[in-house]
Amino acid sequence: MKIVTAAVTKDLAPNDALRASINLGNPVLAQGTPTAPTGVTVDIAREVGARLNVPVELVCFDAARKSYEAMTAGQADMCFLAVEPVREAEVAFTAPYVVIEGVFVVPHDSAFTTAADVDHAGVRIGVKRGSAYDLFLSRTLQHARVVRGEEGVDEFRAQGLEVAAGIRQPMTEFAATYPEVRLIEGRFMQIQQAVGTTKTRRPETVQFLRDLVEELKASGFVADALRRANQSDTLVAPLG
Repeated sequence: MKIVTAAVTKDLAPNDALRASINLGNPVLAQGTPTAPTGVTVDIAREVGARLNVPVELVCFDAARKSYEAMTAGQADMCFLAVEPVREAEVAFTAPYVVIEGVFVVPHDSAFTTAADVDHAGVRIGVKRGSAYDLFLSRTLQHARVVRGEEGVDEFRAQGLEVAAGIRQPMTEFAATYPEVRLIEGRFMQIQQAVGTTKTRRPETVQFLRDLVEELKASGFVADALRRANQSDTLVAPLG
């Protein structure tokens, strides 16, 4: 275990406590309530605090975009977000600690059978506003268009959209709950979940986070945290 310098501690936790933004809107990464959150991101945040020898304040949100906005507004010192180019303009990321999949749900009688079928004119895809898959689809779609809402599946149902996009685990549950829809099995993207801080931090501070994420993957810490949260340890990202 590397010794953390006082300069890194002061840089990452300038208010003598580490403020970590937690996205409760992603059930793979965090569970529980704003007053009692749990999950792999909570465990990593607390471990970072332990390494810095400072208390941890968990600032919880129900969407990734709100977590990102807190980070960029100076209301949090560290975040847990998917790596996307538009976010990298403001956030210095580690390598991913977890990799999850973005998948599509369609009406049961839809002609679409693969993820590649979806990108056609006239196709509307419900997404959670500001999510990694919103950013990815907005950047990569050639013909279909995204329809944003607080929850993509809600827009999908309310507006009778052709497709809904989301994370595999909750989308699989959604498809199991509503027999009139089905999951397209193949993913349309890999979502690389990483630890981030503002790009204004010192290079050695960012390197501390990057080294720590690799250590936590290699030691089994991330896998153990996922299992405790009833998530699959196969989601752990490969070592960088």
